[in-house]
Amino acid sequence: MGLVSQAVHDGGRHVLGFKQGLLDYKLMHLDNWSDCWEVRAVSDMHQRKAEMARQADAFIALPGGYGTLEELLEVITWAQLGIHRKPVGLLNVDGYYNSLLSFIDKAVDEGFISTTARRIIVSAPAAKQLVRQLEEYEPEYDEMTSKLVWEEVDRLNYVPGSGVATS
Repeated sequence: MGLVSQAVHDGGRHVLGFKQGLLDYKLMHLDNWSDCWEVRAVSDMHQRKAEMARQADAFIALPGGYGTLEELLEVITWAQLGIHRKPVGLLNVDGYYNSLLSFIDKAVDEGFISTTARRIIVSAPAAKQLVRQLEEYEPEYDEMTSKLVWEEVDRLNYVPGSGVATS
């Protein structure tokens, strides 16, 4: 993510990051630190992901590992539940996500994922094409989809890591 943030910054765009605990040493010691960089501290990983989701206009997963998959599947699930209506994209460079997409298609075939929920994910092999598709994205929901909104989730007083929500 550091390379992506640097490229965004180099392009003259604002970079917003969320860090748990101490701020990243490398980020704080960039030679070209400017008003384009903004880092907000959060208390835990759950708050970090929730804040990133609140601030995002869309979600794009680049090729990555377990952390990328975990965050990707969470925002897909949130879209399926109606917690957000933002597009979710896969930058499928050199077919990196082909196996994941095949797995998801198999889950649709087996009835574990609805065809409507399958359309949550937008995929393209090139960044410009993906951005164009994300801009054209229109969310749709199954009849049974929950109408959760961020404020309702906040009212649950979710305790991260406990699997328990209190009210």
